[in-house]
Amino acid sequence: MYLFALSTAEQGASMALFEDSNLVFESSLYSRQTHSKGLLPVIEQAVKSRTGMTIDRIDGFIAARGPGSFTGLRIGISMVKGLARAVSKPCAGVSSLDGIAFRFCYSQKPVCVMMDAKRKEVYSAVYQFHHGTLIQKGPEMVCPPETAIDRAGAGALFVGSGSKVYRERICRLTCDKAVLSYPSMDGVSAWALVISGMSDKGVFDFENHPLNPIYLRKSDAQIHFEGKTGD
Repeated sequence: MYLFALSTAEQGASMALFEDSNLVFESSLYSRQTHSKGLLPVIEQAVKSRTGMTIDRIDGFIAARGPGSFTGLRIGISMVKGLARAVSKPCAGVSSLDGIAFRFCYSQKPVCVMMDAKRKEVYSAVYQFHHGTLIQKGPEMVCPPETAIDRAGAGALFVGSGSKVYRERICRLTCDKAVLSYPSMDGVSAWALVISGMSDKGVFDFENHPLNPIYLRKSDAQIHFEGKTGD
C-alpha cells in the first residue's frame, strides 16, 4: 500500500511517500512564495523522479489538518482532497502538532510542541512517549508560551517553531533545565504524520482521521469582520 503525505501547515512544505510501513522518500522545501504556486508539479515530479511512479498508483493521501497557517492549511487540504478525488482514493488528516511530536517519539522526556501562532501565542500540546509508542497526549490549545511551558514542566523537550521564537523565555522559566531541539527539526514532517497515523494499529486508519481543518482560533479576517459587525 502506497501512502502520500503532505504538510503545508507552515511556510515550508513537507511531503513523504510510504510503501506499507517503509519510507520510500521524504522531501521538504522552504519558499516565501504561496504554496499554491507550482506545488502540484513539484509533487508530481517528486513522485515520478524518486520512484518512477505516477500519482494514480498511490493508495491513500494524508494532509496536516492544523493547527497552522490558515492559508497554508486550506491549500494543502484542498490539494490532497483534489488528488484523492482525481484517482478515487481515500484521504485523511493528522494533527500538525503530531507531525512535529512524532519526530521525537523515542524521547524519554515529555515532548512539548510549540508552534508559533503569532500574537504572542503558540499552538501547543504535550506528549509522553515510551520506546516510540505514544502513552499520553495533552489537549491541543492556543495559549501564551508561559502556559505551554508550565504544562510541560522544567525538564521537558521543547520543539517546534515556537520553541525557537521563545527560546530565551523557555530557558529562563525552566532555569535552563529544558532541552531544545535543533532548529532544523522544528517543522511539521510529512513522515511523522504517517507515523502518527500508524501508531495505534501499525496501519493507517483512514476512518478515524477525517480531513477537516483544525484552526484552534479564529483567523484575523474573522476577528476583524466580527469587530465591525459587533458579533
